[in-house]
Formats: sequence, structure tokens, C-alpha cells
Amino acid sequence: MVHLYKELQPKDHFDIILPHSLSSHERQLLTLFYQPLTGPEPISLYLTLWAEGEDAHRETLNHYYLMNVLDMPIGKVFQARISLEAIGLLRTYRKEEGENRFFIYELVRPLDAETFFQDPLLSMFLFSKIGEQAYRKLRKRFIKRMNMDSFKEVSRTFMDVYKPIHTNVPQEFIEPNLETKNRNYPFYYEQFDFALLQAGLSEQLIPTSVFTIEVKEWIAKIAFLYQFSPLDMQKVVILAIDDEMRISLDRLKKAASDYYKLTISKEVPKLEKTFEMKPQEIQNQPLTKEQELIDYLETTPPVQVLRDINNGKEPVPSSVEIAEDLILKHGMPVGVVNVLLEYVMLTTDMKLPRKYVERIADHWMRKNVRTAKEAMELARTERDQYNKWKQENEEKKSSALNYRKQPYRNIREEKIPEWFYKRNEPRKEEEQSTKQKINFEEERKKILQKLGVVDG
Repeated sequence: MVHLYKELQPKDHFDIILPHSLSSHERQLLTLFYQPLTGPEPISLYLTLWAEGEDAHRETLNHYYLMNVLDMPIGKVFQARISLEAIGLLRTYRKEEGENRFFIYELVRPLDAETFFQDPLLSMFLFSKIGEQAYRKLRKRFIKRMNMDSFKEVSRTFMDVYKPIHTNVPQEFIEPNLETKNRNYPFYYEQFDFALLQAGLSEQLIPTSVFTIEVKEWIAKIAFLYQFSPLDMQKVVILAIDDEMRISLDRLKKAASDYYKLTISKEVPKLEKTFEMKPQEIQNQPLTKEQELIDYLETTPPVQVLRDINNGKEPVPSSVEIAEDLILKHGMPVGVVNVLLEYVMLTTDMKLPRKYVERIADHWMRKNVRTAKEAMELARTERDQYNKWKQENEEKKSSALNYRKQPYRNIREEKIPEWFYKRNEPRKEEEQSTKQKINFEEERKKILQKLGVVDG
């Protein structure tokens, strides 16, 4: 995962192809059959892609959106994706145009219960994860078998009902061979040495006709699961063949299980993810504080880093916007962006001046900084230069503020009208009007007295 940026970045866009109308029954299969194998994170990714794929009016999404929705760093999103690919639930296609990458995620239906339980790898993988009791309970719930011993199948075949007619079908309407797409999950049985397997088996004992494509795939899967060599599988095949010179999956699985218990261990074999395994010497050594910090910065979304620096308080939208621009517009790795945010906030009294952040970001991009460790080392060596830039940024900001304040004050003084200062002085017209009103009232009373009329 050191070179994860070569595989996937938050700014990379993707689109989704869905199989038609995934059902609630398939959701149950995902939860009960596949989640024990992959863990919850890949299934969460599958369900998120499923939900987004059903939006007919969706816009092209990027992986930064998935990081926020799933609350996972980009490394976890990548691991979830390849887990889905390995288990047969996802096919991924990539197109590169310069530094830009575009992905198409094609969701694949989960196997039906019967096919799942017949598969030697998946069924044994599930058995080792959930145990015998839960395994039997699942089989009883999803596999409904009727007693058909007294019945005989009388279904007509296609050739019984239809007959061919000669038509000239254009070549472009003939579907290509879909054999590779119809595989249950990406497993290539050609990697098993069938020539060596068949070399030790005589035609009289095991006819070549027994080894159909389906049987070969079962043999290869069982050999992979139990780590059997072709010579071991010779013994398993001999134990599995029946009196009619046929090999059924059930007999093959039972023969392999018996041979494994007799020769290797009575414990059920387990599968583990190769990309999660770490060197033993690294696991045994405790991480230093700096290594813990680097691991945190590499695997944590920038929004969470801002939240942690703010003692759990939600960051302001402008700070989140700066982080997203660095990731999406400028393509900086998440770990590098986290180091940059942390460095700037700790050296500017918890502020994030955009111009200052972008100046350092431009410097780091020209230096091709790709990891949190490289960013921390460069920040240490270039600290004096960054302090100089910070001082220049503050001086520019201060001078601009003073420039804005001075003209504003002068303009206000020039624009203040004369009436503003006299707004509390009594107006002469009002006084005159009041006097006139008083004089008129006195005259009216005098007239009423002369006429001998009482007022009112």
C-alpha cells in the first residue's frame, strides 16, 4: 500500500454499471453469505455503489465522495474494492488520460444459495468463518429440498420442442463468447498442473472423459484450498470416483476433506487476505510516536484531521473546501494534505490562510511529495522559508487592511451631510406653526365668548 497513489486517488472519477433489479433476497445473500468472507467494509462499498447506481440522474462521482460516505480513508476503499473483485461481486475497468484516471465499476449479482454451497472454495471459506452450527442453519434456511426419489423427470428439451430454420443473421448481432464473464468469481483453474495429475492415472482406472471443464475447476479450487499438489489430488480423485466412473462435487469435497484430515490436520483450512499480511518483524516492533502519527495522517480523511485538531469541533466550511481543493483539483495525496493542514494550523495560531496554504502546496507539488513522511521531513527542512512566506502573507494582509480602512474613513467624513449634525435642533418652521396654532385657538375662544356660546 506504499504506492497506493499509483492505483487509486481520491480525485479519480468513476461510473457504475448495475445488473438489472437487484432484489432484497440478494441483499440477504450479501449480508449472510458474503459479509463473513470479506468483512463489513467491502459489503458497505457494494451497497453504496448499488444505491448510487440506481440514481438515473446521477453525476460522475469521485472517490473522495466514497471516502466521506463510507468514512474510510482511500486505502480502505481500495482494499474493499479488491475484496469485492476477488470474491466475484465486482468487475473494475480503468481508463487513463494523462494524469487523470476514470473507472467503471460493474456490480455482479451474488451467487444463489445452491451454487454458493456447491462451490468448494466459497462453501469451505464460509464454514471456517461461521462454524458448523451456523453453517447448517444457513443451509437449512436457503436450501429447500423436496423428496423426489419416486419422481422421474419428463421435461422436454429445446430440440424436442423447436426445430432450426435457416436465416442469415448479420455477424454483428451474434454475441461473443461470454465464457469468461460467466465465471462465478475470478479463479483460473489453468494454473493447476492437470498434465501431471493425469500422467499418474491410467485410462482404465480414471477415464479422461471424467475431467470435464467443471470437474477441472473443482479440482483446481480444492487443490488451492487444501494446498494439495497434483500428486495429492491423484489420491483424492481415486477416492472420489464412483462405480459409474463419474465424479460428483459432493464426493470430491468429501474425499478431499478426508484426505486432509488423515494426512495434514483435523482443523478446517482457512483463507486469509494476502494484501493485509505484514512482515513479522514489523508486527513485533512497537511503533514510535512519529510512526503512529504518520500512520494516522496517511489513513485519516482530512475532515477528521481538522475535527481532531479543533478538539472535536466541526471545522468551518472554508477549511473543508481548502482540503477538498487540494485533493480534487490539485491531486495531492491525502497524507500530504493532512500534514500540510496540521503544519499550517499549528504555526498560524489555528488559522488556515488560503494563500499561504496554496503557496506551500505548490512548493510540495513541484517537489513531488507523495507521502506524509516526505511532507513532514520537507516541512522541517524548509521551516525558515515557510516562516518567511507566512510573514510576507501577514504583512500583505495587514497593509491591505490598512489601505481599505483609511479611504473608507475619509469617504464617510466627506459624505456626512450637514443635516446629520443639526438633526436634534428645533426647526423654526415648526415653532412658527405651533405659535400660529396657539393664536388661532385663543381667537376662537374670544369669538365664542362674545356670542355667549359655551365651548363644547
